Amino acid sequence: MTFPFVAAAMGLAEFAPSIVRWLSGDGAENVAADVVNAARRITGKDDLSDLIEQLRIDPTALIEFQKGMLSLEADRELAFLRDRQSARERDVSFIQAGHRNYRADIMVIAAAVGMITCLASLAYFSDHLPGEAVGIISTIAGIFGACLKDAYAFEFGSSRGSKDKDSTVATILSQTR
Repeated sequence: MTFPFVAAAMGLAEFAPSIVRWLSGDGAENVAADVVNAARRITGKDDLSDLIEQLRIDPTALIEFQKGMLSLEADRELAFLRDRQSARERDVSFIQAGHRNYRADIMVIAAAVGMITCLASLAYFSDHLPGEAVGIISTIAGIFGACLKDAYAFEFGSSRGSKDKDSTVATILSQTR
């Protein structure tokens, strides 16, 4: 039963709002289960309403829960950084071995062609398409644009602010381990 865990974790997000961003997409069920189980362990309660009430009235439990959520968030960030780093190391290995990463090249070219095709379709046919079709094509173009943005961020690094955040998180994580 994954939905109850996600719903319960969303209820607990009032005590640690940063967890909301982890409660969708890949791994949301696992994160939600970790959040709920941490709250159960800290409060000693199983029922969601009792658990939330305990966090509201017990400042020590609330602080422990928030610490646990910070630790969970740090673990998620570290896993993301490691995943990105290993992918970059793979690309470096390809280049050093004298090979090209055709898969990455194809992905970037396909995203660019897809976005250009969507934009061209809108430019030439938007007067003849129903509004719903224009909305769908615009959304698809945005998805292709996001793919290109991610490819550029992977290849060239992301913004300086994001790099500073990544290095700060990595420093904090190395000090806490």
